[in-house]
Amino acid sequence: MKHKGFTLIELMVVVAIIGIIAAIALPIYSSYMVRGKLAEAPSNLATFRIQMEQYYQDNRSYGTAGSTCGNGTTPALPTGKNFTYSCVVGTTTDSYTATAASNAGAGLGNSGDYTYTVDSSNNQKTTKFAGSAVSYNCWITKAGDSC
Repeated sequence: MKHKGFTLIELMVVVAIIGIIAAIALPIYSSYMVRGKLAEAPSNLATFRIQMEQYYQDNRSYGTAGSTCGNGTTPALPTGKNFTYSCVVGTTTDSYTATAASNAGAGLGNSGDYTYTVDSSNNQKTTKFAGSAVSYNCWITKAGDSC
């Protein structure tokens, strides 16, 4: 009588192969998910910058010097699922800096682990990436990117 089925060795080989594939695929998938979430900040900051420029065209200032943008007189700050946005008018009414800092619990590490800024001169900067302080004069959304 001939038995049909798999031997224990064959099953262990399959389990080992699945383990190897999972060890490779999970970090790549996690990186892919982070890159998708990071796209929110540059997109919202670029839109906000356009709104601030339109406001400046109409009012010849970005608001009261030293005040917060989005205070009811200037355009509202963006809202997002993965980032918190802030903006401060400079020491003169002719400048501002808007910042996007990642939220805790959004799958992007601790609060502020990813930080992007844009100012009235359209200087786009990445000041923190994956929890490390960096200084890029552009918005990077993938590890290993540069300007």
